[in-house]
Amino acid sequence: MSTGTGSGRNTATWRNWAGNVTARPAREVTPASVGEVSAALRRAKDDGLKVKPVGSGHSFTAAAVTDGVLIRPDLLTGIRGIDRAAGTVTVGAGTPLKRLNAALAREGLSLTNMGDIMEQTVSGAVSTGTHGTGRESASIAAQITALELVTADGTVLTCSAEENPEVFAAARVGLGALGVITAITFAVEPIFFLTAREEPMTFDKVTDDFDALVTENEHFEFYWFPHTGNCTTKRNNRSPGPAEPPGRISAFVEDELLSNGLFQVVNSLGRAVPAAIPGIARISSKALSARTYTDIPYKVFTSPRRVRFMEMEYAVPRAALVPALRELRAMVDRSRLRISFPVEVRTAPADDMALSTASGRESAYIAVHMYRGTPYQAYFAAAERIFTAHEGRPHWGKVHTRDAEYFAKAYPRFGEFTALRDRLDPDRLFGNAYLRRVLGD
Repeated sequence: MSTGTGSGRNTATWRNWAGNVTARPAREVTPASVGEVSAALRRAKDDGLKVKPVGSGHSFTAAAVTDGVLIRPDLLTGIRGIDRAAGTVTVGAGTPLKRLNAALAREGLSLTNMGDIMEQTVSGAVSTGTHGTGRESASIAAQITALELVTADGTVLTCSAEENPEVFAAARVGLGALGVITAITFAVEPIFFLTAREEPMTFDKVTDDFDALVTENEHFEFYWFPHTGNCTTKRNNRSPGPAEPPGRISAFVEDELLSNGLFQVVNSLGRAVPAAIPGIARISSKALSARTYTDIPYKVFTSPRRVRFMEMEYAVPRAALVPALRELRAMVDRSRLRISFPVEVRTAPADDMALSTASGRESAYIAVHMYRGTPYQAYFAAAERIFTAHEGRPHWGKVHTRDAEYFAKAYPRFGEFTALRDRLDPDRLFGNAYLRRVLGD
């Protein structure tokens, strides 16, 4: 691998986290500054090569695939500056979320909301619309107050609500189509405590009471176990503290043994003997017990995910969540499908980003998973038919089959985004097959 804007070399095959996407770029570069990013783009253009920045590879789509120049952000990391008066932090685009969270905590600061996985780089997470769950607090990208973007001709743009606002509206969830993000400024706040309340609940009760559960809690999510009427729910709300994290034994049993170690064994067994899955699901759905604990945000929002899987997730209008989920359950019950992974449900308020899955509408998310190595196409296709019938918008970094024609109808500001792309990257330096499908040419 080359460092900076050197000539680079032919590289080994790149693979994403799930192992379903590969690429063999002509060369890789690892720029250490904004200037080196600009130089790398100009050189790629002179050589007739396409360019794609790549993060941690946690996307399930081919968004980062290129046979040209792969830009790794490994040296564009760390905190550039903290403005306590403004309540912001500026970080390099390649900073992993787990490093950002830990660094902010040391400074007595925190993001307001985050997803449940923190392996991604900040630029990769925001570019694909990564989100958690929240009544008022939205996705990671919605917490951006400014970003630095290098466009196809090497120009460096600073974008915010005041400066290049039309680019800011699009580039926060930009799919890597508008340029290379080199730095991001996030809104942060003084660190706080969250109390998490996890407990089992039946499918019928959680769907009957869904609106109340969302309204009464700052952050509500639940998992439904297919082939059962069982769910596990999680309510996160601010607390005065003090920290009362799960005990070491409880944390090991719940987070490591049941959610990772035993879950790995269960899924491996299910892959080998699919007929056993419904029985296993009935047992495993009752294995997680009720618990309450209090800690700083990233220790409550996030959890380790070591069991690898394939995932599809759609955002539907929040009012459509319960009907769509009930249809999904009915579909699974009448099919021969055997699903060993729970279905995850989260919510988000409406936001103002052109291609955010919550753009302009209050949303709920339904995520379906299959253990890696298990055929997933039939399940995902059946689920996708239900989601699209409810005006669903797929997560940009997860498996889906939608195209530009669909998105032009699903997103009122889709044309605004593609027009900006035409202006910033008319020659499609950042193009690839995935962007051709979802944005058109």
